[in-house]
Amino acid sequence: MIDNFALGLAHGLMMLAAILLLRRPDLDSEAKTDTAVERRRRRA
Repeated sequence: MIDNFALGLAHGLMMLAAILLLRRPDLDSEAKTDTAVERRRRRA
């Protein structure tokens, strides 16, 4: 009985984490990253 509860709890928490991550508004945006290579190119 406790094994089923532990498996259900673990899978439920993983599903909750996946749902919360997929609902983030910044998931669809592709913000430009400022890498060190790009900074060096701008200085030159």
